[in-house]
Amino acid sequence: MEEQSKRKNPSRKECEDIIRRILMTEVLEKGTNEHFKNATDFLAYFQSLYPAGDSLTKQVQRAVKAMNMPKDDRGYYIINKTEEQLNQDKELSFLLKKTNATVSSLDECETLFLQVEPTCKDYLFQMLQQSITFADKYVTIVNSSNGLIFYTKNKTQLKVMLDSLIHR
Repeated sequence: MEEQSKRKNPSRKECEDIIRRILMTEVLEKGTNEHFKNATDFLAYFQSLYPAGDSLTKQVQRAVKAMNMPKDDRGYYIINKTEEQLNQDKELSFLLKKTNATVSSLDECETLFLQVEPTCKDYLFQMLQQSITFADKYVTIVNSSNGLIFYTKNKTQLKVMLDSLIHR
């Protein structure tokens, strides 16, 4: 009676969809996949729904192979990235570590726009970046189409300094 309640083996596409759901649930609940390294790790789930056997095992193996999922450094499948994305992420990680990158929020910053002629804004941008006087007056400068955008924590002081140079 119990064997009759189990369905016929799923198609490879159905297996892929189920595997995708299993891995997405794992990632959403735990933040990462910590259980699935190879096709046989999925078999217990499939055998609870379908008749166990060589054909089910092969179908699950085919589905995993067709999905062509990359693995992390520990050998676990990564569901939400391609091999190319994983390689790009590794390169980005290397560069961020090498350059001692830090993330800063600009929520506390105010913006100030300095409109300048397009012919000299690139040079002015470079000069302001190298300026000892302005070094601690802004968080970052963005070169825009017709001027420079400053993100600063002291808008008033930066405006006074810029105005003093403009009206000198």
